[in-house]
Amino acid sequence: MSAEFIIGLAGQSVLAVLKVSAPMLIVALVVGLIISIFQATTQIQEQTLAFVPKIVAVFIVILIFGPWLLTTMVDFTYSILNNLHQYIG
Repeated sequence: MSAEFIIGLAGQSVLAVLKVSAPMLIVALVVGLIISIFQATTQIQEQTLAFVPKIVAVFIVILIFGPWLLTTMVDFTYSILNNLHQYIG
């Protein structure tokens, strides 16, 4: 295995992780921003008001995008395991 091959495999791994985590992170960011604006305008500084809606929103995203997330992870794992002979020798 060459250094370019390992760097390419690491790049594919990072891309797969970003693709899988992006929907949840984006929704959590948007919901957090909306809750922060709401808290700033109403001057309500309750800590649970910031966390509970984000948790619910991320859970809903997992329910909606779950099949796509699972398919993406399974495809990447299949490609890793299918090409295992290249990694070993």
